[in-house]
Amino acid sequence: MTRILVLDGHPANGSFCSALAEEYSREAGTKGHEVRVRHLSKLDFNPDYGTSDFDQGPQLEPDLQAFWEDITWCEHIVIVHPLWWGGHPAKLKGLFDRVLLSGKAFKYVKGKTIPEKLLKGRSAEVLVTADTPGWIFKWIYGAGIRKQTEKQILAFCGFKPKGYHVFSPIHGSDDAERTKMLSRAGHLGRKAA
Repeated sequence: MTRILVLDGHPANGSFCSALAEEYSREAGTKGHEVRVRHLSKLDFNPDYGTSDFDQGPQLEPDLQAFWEDITWCEHIVIVHPLWWGGHPAKLKGLFDRVLLSGKAFKYVKGKTIPEKLLKGRSAEVLVTADTPGWIFKWIYGAGIRKQTEKQILAFCGFKPKGYHVFSPIHGSDDAERTKMLSRAGHLGRKAA
């Protein structure tokens, strides 16, 4: 049994990302995993870090403190988010900025170029919705957000990336296509961690 945190990283309530997150969670639960789900749309916090001093950042609001506790509890995190302008929605990026802090998620060590990863021993998986067809995302645009998410956010803090799954195109998809996407998310949940 694995402790899994699923983050619905869409800033709006009732999105298709939410449906994917719920399906993943439900199916992971059927395999005996302990699952917690957080919806970005329901978290109340200021996404602006607001200072250039990493040692004097703002206090975590209660929702951010609870989310941090979920991160330290989990063994596997699943982030479900839409692709907006080739990146994360601003509120999701703000969540990373505010919660994955120096001294908590990573630690600078004098004389070393690469910080110490404080969230080692955990894995991560990402589900992304996009209007861009997958082949364009990968071959034309270069999948920059994948590199940023897997290497410069997750792996930087110690999470081991275990999958990056693109669900597209969303725009123009019909009920049958979305049903297949939900089934795929459920399949990923059943074979989680």
